[in-house]
Amino acid sequence: MKTLATWDPFQDLERFSSQLSELFGSGANNRNDRRTTNTLASWAPLVDIHEDDKEYLIKAELPEVEKDQVKVTVENGVLTLSGERKLEQEERNAKHHRIERFYGSFARSFVVPDNADGSRITADFKNGVLRVHLPKSEEAKPKQIEIHVE
Repeated sequence: MKTLATWDPFQDLERFSSQLSELFGSGANNRNDRRTTNTLASWAPLVDIHEDDKEYLIKAELPEVEKDQVKVTVENGVLTLSGERKLEQEERNAKHHRIERFYGSFARSFVVPDNADGSRITADFKNGVLRVHLPKSEEAKPKQIEIHVE
């Protein structure tokens, strides 16, 4: 007797993904694995990068990171944001039921554009957002040249 089976075109992709996850030691991608595993790992803050006529502005989300735990450096044309978000210590009578946020060291690096003046970079930190200002160099700013007609 012949039976009909429903074909799932994504089943092979899911099986392949699971095999890759097992090969590289990451079981979190397996849909059949309902356990959640989070460890202290390096992470990278999310950033927005804006540009106007005067500067580039990088905004990095660093919730619950102390100002003294953040470092901004420029070396060989590369801007690096680095630091650490520390895991809160568990109180004696309290239990953590789930920890999904990343903790530990972080780093993000960006190439400083050619038209930015790396020597005048400034940064401020407020409400969990690091704002790094990269002023454009004077020669990079657009200049209007008047044309005389004879």
